[in-house]
Amino acid sequence: MEILRVENIKKSFSGVSVLKNINLSIKSGELHAIVGENGAGKSTLMKIIAGELEPDSGKIYLNGKEVQFHSPLDAINSGIALIHQEFSLVPQLTVYENIFLGREISKSFLGIDFIDRKAMKKEAQNVLKTFGIENIPVNSKIKDLSVANKQLTEIAKALSTNSKILIMDEPTAALTLRETEKLFSILTNLKSNGVTIIFISHRLEEIFQIADSVTILRNGELIATKQINEVSMEEIVSMMIGKSMSNRFPPKPSKKIGDKFFEVRNISSDAFKGINFSLRRGEILGIAGLVGCGNTQVGESIYGLRKFDGEIYFEGKKINISKPTDAIENGIFLVPEDRHDLGLVLQLSVKENHSLPNLDLFSKLGFVSTSTEKKSVKDTIAYLNTKVSSINQIVENLSGGNQQKVVLGKWLVRSPKVLILDEPTRGIDVGAKFEIYKFIYEQSSKGVGIILISSELAEVLNLSDRILVMSEGRITGELDPQNATQEDILRLAVKGKES
Repeated sequence: MEILRVENIKKSFSGVSVLKNINLSIKSGELHAIVGENGAGKSTLMKIIAGELEPDSGKIYLNGKEVQFHSPLDAINSGIALIHQEFSLVPQLTVYENIFLGREISKSFLGIDFIDRKAMKKEAQNVLKTFGIENIPVNSKIKDLSVANKQLTEIAKALSTNSKILIMDEPTAALTLRETEKLFSILTNLKSNGVTIIFISHRLEEIFQIADSVTILRNGELIATKQINEVSMEEIVSMMIGKSMSNRFPPKPSKKIGDKFFEVRNISSDAFKGINFSLRRGEILGIAGLVGCGNTQVGESIYGLRKFDGEIYFEGKKINISKPTDAIENGIFLVPEDRHDLGLVLQLSVKENHSLPNLDLFSKLGFVSTSTEKKSVKDTIAYLNTKVSSINQIVENLSGGNQQKVVLGKWLVRSPKVLILDEPTRGIDVGAKFEIYKFIYEQSSKGVGIILISSELAEVLNLSDRILVMSEGRITGELDPQNATQEDILRLAVKGKES
């Protein structure tokens, strides 16, 4: 039975058509996946269904009746909730305050209404317990939570509205495999209780694991809707990008790995203990592990974002890194896990984001050479095939893949010697992933030592020359990717949890 239908939905921004006559039908109680490259129109369509945007034309039907949403509240009141890929939580508020933000429970005393915090805490605990997340204290402030627990709180917040249609945009991007399995178990229960789920994910493996049907969008057009058992992953990828793509990873280049030139000796912090490893010129060293294993903190420490004990040696000499400028002076650069908070200034242009950390390269006697600056950013855009309308386009308006290319590009002009890539393809479509993989290979072929931190096991196995696995803040093993499997990585990734 159909619960939601959109007819001839069109949407344009600044004269650019984003959605072109979209016709889509969603069945009640199904998990319907929406896939497509960044910029395909997925998020715009979901925002229209959730009342955050109004279409230029077209109609929305809910349970057979036409509806018009002028705000997210209209959609929520009709039983539709959207969980964004980027958090919509208030960092300074607690978990329970965020869950009930705008829907606070109140009580009356002497004719005056007061917020009933006790009732809110109790109800928040019930919501979290129902979702199977009993390890998040409802009194904790959002800013103190891990990325994974922030995502779980976001999901719990949406579920607390008793939604009949739950739209989830990349909900597993920050979750461990165990948390993802837990989420999928909850989604299965929700489906059995009649909840309809619209699920956006770039992880196509998840689509085949959890979805009943899938809709493919490309360049604002609906290409096809299929039952998941009627289509292969290769067919979905082909429809997403408009051409056949037989391999998700580019062929490995033949390269010569050089001498050992970078080494960390017994570095420790509050997030990891006794980390030792070396890096050779041109080597891609994968550091794998489940979310929260400490590999992100290792990368941030090497870059000077975190305090740590221990020693770092670069080209045979001990170096002191207490801040990012120390790392940069030694040719060490970080592409952070959270590109929005740590990698970009979203409200500034592509040119400004490219230039901010490199003004010393573009200036002389205190004056910036605009011609040098423009040439640098244009050359980098061309090299990385970054899709922008101009170098003055605001970064916030770029797709996730193109935003990541801006982060990568700003360091290229400084000729990095060590490049730390933390979840470099998170939330990026298959086409952009393929291009970033080629970039990684090209940099390693030039002799750049790359530390690849990733929770995507296929990514680590296919790209790395050598793999370290972390669990509970410690290295639990080293693997040769030519002989290792995802199961081998997982076995080491949970080793610390089992001991």
